[in-house]
Amino acid sequence: MALLAYLFLFISSAAQLMVPQVVQGIIDTVSQALVTPEAATRTLLLFFALILLFALARGVFAYAQTFTSERVSQSVAFDFRNDLYAKVQRLSFSYHDRTQTGQLMIRATDDVEKVRVFIGQGLLFAVQALLMLVVTLLILFLTNFRLTLVVLPVLPLALAVFFVFGSLSQPMFMQVQIRLSRLNTILQENLAGMKVVKAFAREHEEEARFDRSADELMGQQIKLARLFSFLFPVVFLIANLGQAAVLYFGGRQIIFGTLSLGEWQKFSLYLIYLFFPLGQLGFIISQMSQASASAGRVFEILDAPNDVTDAADAVDLPPLQGKVEFERVSLSYFGAPPVLRDVTFAVGAGQTVALLGATGSGKSSIISLIPRFYDVTAGRVLIDGHDVRAVTLDSLRSQIGIVLQDTTLFTGTIRDNIAFGRPEATQEEVEAAARAAAAHDFIVRFPQGYDTPVGERGSTLSGGQKQRVAIARTLLLDPRILILDDSTSSVDAVTEHHIQQALDRLMEGRTSFVIAQRISTARNADQILVLDRGQVVAHGTHESLMEQSPIYAEIYNSQLVPDASATPAADGEPAIASARRG
Repeated sequence: MALLAYLFLFISSAAQLMVPQVVQGIIDTVSQALVTPEAATRTLLLFFALILLFALARGVFAYAQTFTSERVSQSVAFDFRNDLYAKVQRLSFSYHDRTQTGQLMIRATDDVEKVRVFIGQGLLFAVQALLMLVVTLLILFLTNFRLTLVVLPVLPLALAVFFVFGSLSQPMFMQVQIRLSRLNTILQENLAGMKVVKAFAREHEEEARFDRSADELMGQQIKLARLFSFLFPVVFLIANLGQAAVLYFGGRQIIFGTLSLGEWQKFSLYLIYLFFPLGQLGFIISQMSQASASAGRVFEILDAPNDVTDAADAVDLPPLQGKVEFERVSLSYFGAPPVLRDVTFAVGAGQTVALLGATGSGKSSIISLIPRFYDVTAGRVLIDGHDVRAVTLDSLRSQIGIVLQDTTLFTGTIRDNIAFGRPEATQEEVEAAARAAAAHDFIVRFPQGYDTPVGERGSTLSGGQKQRVAIARTLLLDPRILILDDSTSSVDAVTEHHIQQALDRLMEGRTSFVIAQRISTARNADQILVLDRGQVVAHGTHESLMEQSPIYAEIYNSQLVPDASATPAADGEPAIASARRG
C-alpha cells in the first residue's frame, strides 16, 4: 500500500512538472501569432487541452496519493498501538515497577500519533521535495546551463540549514515528550487518588504541582517555537537570494537575446518548483524531529527486554496436583539487597499454608514467585517437581488463582468481572462462585442484580463488596493452587467469618497460600511460615509455633489476648482485633 502511495506521488509530480513545458509552448506560439494566426490558434487549443489533461491527472493522483498515504499511516498507527499494548501486557512486573503509567499512556497515544503524522505527511513531503529538487535541477540544466549555475549554491546552503535545525530540534522535541509524560502522570495519579486529595484538602497543592509541570512543558514548547520562528525566515531568505540572482542574470540573457521569453517563463516556473521544497524544509524538519523523538520512545517499549519469558525449550505444565517446593530461594529487586534469603520449605498437595510476618518481611515476594511474576535470584521454585522457569507462563498461571489485597475491577457489570477469567461461564456457575464468596446476597439486592455496572475501578461497590467479587472471580477458575493476599482484610468480622467458612470448604483439595496479617486467619492452616527480614524463622502448626517461636507468640499475644473479652464471633472464636503488628 505504501508503494502504491509513492507511485501515485510520482505520477502526480510528473504531471506537475510537464506544465512549464506547455507554458513555454504557449508563450512562443503567442509571440509568433502575427505570422500564422490560424496555426497559432490550433496550437494554443492543443496546449490548452494538454494543460487540462495534466491538471486532471495531477488532481486525481494527488487525491489517490493523499488517501493512500493516510490509510498507510493509520494502519501503521493501528499496528503500533496493538504491538505496544501486547508488549505492555507481556512485560514482566519488574518493568512496570520501574515505569510510570502516565509514561506508557503517552507513548501509546501521543507518540504513536506523531509517528503516524510523519508517515502520512512528512515522509511523503520529504520524498516529493527530493523528487522535485532532482528532476527540476536536471531540467534546468538542460534548459539553461549557465543560469542554473547561478541557483546551484543556494541548495547546499539550504541543506546545511536543514541539518543544523534538525540536530537542534530533535532533542528539544524529546524533552517536550518527556515533560508531556510527566504532566500526564500527575493527571493520572490525581484522578486515581481524587478521594485522598479531597480527604486531605490538598486541592490547591495538587493544582500547583500540575501548574509547575504544565509550565515546564510550555517553556519547552516556547523554546521550540523560538527555534522554528527563526528557521522559516532563514529558509525564505535563502530562496529569495537565489531568486534575485536568477532575475538579474536571466534579465541580462534576455537583453542580449540569448534567452527567449518562453524559455524564461519555463525557467521561472521550474525555479518555483525548486524553491518550493526549500520552503517546505521547516515543516519537514518539524515533523521529522517529532517523529524521530517519538519513535525512539515507542521502540524503547517494543525493544524492552522482558525479565520473565518462556524458555526456548519450555513445555506446557500438565494438570497440577499442587505440591510446591522452595529450594534455597533468594530474591533481589533491581540489584537492591535481597528481600528473600535462602528460603526453603515444602508444601504438600492440598495443604493450606499461611504466611505471617511484619510488613516487609517477604510474604508478598514469596507468593509472587509461585506464578513467576519475578524470577528467583538464586535457588529454585518447583511445582509438582517442575521448575517454574522450565514451563510456559500461560500453562502455569492458568492453574493458579490469585486474590490480591488491592482489588482491581474492570469497567463492566458484576457478572463480567466475576467471569473475567472464564467469559464462557454460565450464569449458574457465576452465581455458584458468588455464593461461595459470600457475594450473592448483596449482588441480588441491586436493582439490576448481576448486570449492575461496577463503575470505574469498582466505584459503585464498597471495599468489602469488591473483595468478595474478586474472590468469586478467582474461585470460578477452579484453580489447583490458590493464593490469597490477606483477602479478607477489607471486610467486617461477620462477613469475614462467612467468607472464611466458604474458603475453608473451597480450599479442600487445593494447595492454598494465605498471606495473613491476623492470627485468626492463620491458626487453622496446615503449615504456618513465620517470616522476618526475608527469612523463614519458624514454621509449623499453630500449637507447635506457640511453644517454639517467640515471634509467633508475640504476634498472637498482641492481637488476641487484649481482645479476649470482646464479643465472640459466630463460630465461638474471639473477635478479630484491629491492631496489626507493623
